Amino acid sequence: MRETTPRGTAQLLEFTKEPLAGSNLLNFLRLLTQNRFRIGWRYLPRFLYTLLLSSVMAPFRLAEHVKYHDAIQATEIEHDPVFIIGHWRSGTTYLHNILSQDPQLAWFTTFQAYIPGLFLMWNRQFKPVVDKSIPQKRPMDDVDMGADLPQEDQYAVGAYTPYSFYHGWCFPRRMTAYYDGVFIDEQSPAVQKEWRQAYHYLLQKITLATGGRRLALKNQDNTVHIPLLLDMYPDARFIHIHRHPYEVYASMLKFMRIAVPLYCLQNPPSEQELIRHMLDFYQRFFTRYLSDRGLIPDGQLTEIRYQDFIADPLNETRHVYEALDLPGFDRAAPMFSAYIDRQFDFTPDAYHLDEETRERVYQRWRPVFDAYGYEP
Repeated sequence: MRETTPRGTAQLLEFTKEPLAGSNLLNFLRLLTQNRFRIGWRYLPRFLYTLLLSSVMAPFRLAEHVKYHDAIQATEIEHDPVFIIGHWRSGTTYLHNILSQDPQLAWFTTFQAYIPGLFLMWNRQFKPVVDKSIPQKRPMDDVDMGADLPQEDQYAVGAYTPYSFYHGWCFPRRMTAYYDGVFIDEQSPAVQKEWRQAYHYLLQKITLATGGRRLALKNQDNTVHIPLLLDMYPDARFIHIHRHPYEVYASMLKFMRIAVPLYCLQNPPSEQELIRHMLDFYQRFFTRYLSDRGLIPDGQLTEIRYQDFIADPLNETRHVYEALDLPGFDRAAPMFSAYIDRQFDFTPDAYHLDEETRERVYQRWRPVFDAYGYEP
């Protein structure tokens, strides 16, 4: 929330933060149908705002589609993307923000990710809508936000399809179903085909918009999409950043306490239910990743520790470029350094878990402790 926002505007922003507001109208109606149009009474303003904005934008999306569809489909992705992967609250945003300083790389901005159907023709008309509907700082960690700053492409996927982790926060009564949907290669062939086509189309579109530069993409869901991504982009590079499980648990719980009430169109689950979903999903998430990472060819995956990255981000970024044989580090280093210097006041939150919680997390997430040598 903007610190100087008047009360009336603050109340408006409470429901304009809904990420589904940038969704394709047909996709939003599809999500509503999946949920049998069950909307909590207290969230009707948020629902109506989302429905209104999606409806208003529909003819603009159609115009952009008619004008650019053929050009998008003809766009070649000459350089397979660099995928930033890892669990939420593990440093993916900071890493993405640093890499975005490299002028040879491209990425989705918040505007492009939130309203992916409009960014080729309608920036002037709709970017201000996004800029006014997001806080200046992320409420969970005070990281800068803005319509032109880097954003995870998961929001763009969620605007086109029902296959996004965050849909479980918008419709928490079906949280398990949407979390299951993250594991695309466990879905039907029709679902896999739909996801592939939608994701590749979005990457073609952002490639067209950014002049063919190599994409540096942050999407936590992609951590469990490795076989699909390698099939689509066999020369892709993967950067996996990981963090001590105790810190992820505490930081993720804080994140969900703040974000789920801001996203949901239904009554949010109890904290115990949130914790259960979080424990289950993390366990399944890393079971899949630890199984699939061996599929990535040598030289196309590097893994870094959050603690090492925070301690020396420039040197860790250098190691990423070297490990993945990415060109241009020396040219981009001054821009990396300037960005890092601007974050001089960044201090990660300190978390303290009681012994019972620590033991519960350790028993559920022990494979991650073992895989990366974290002390319980």
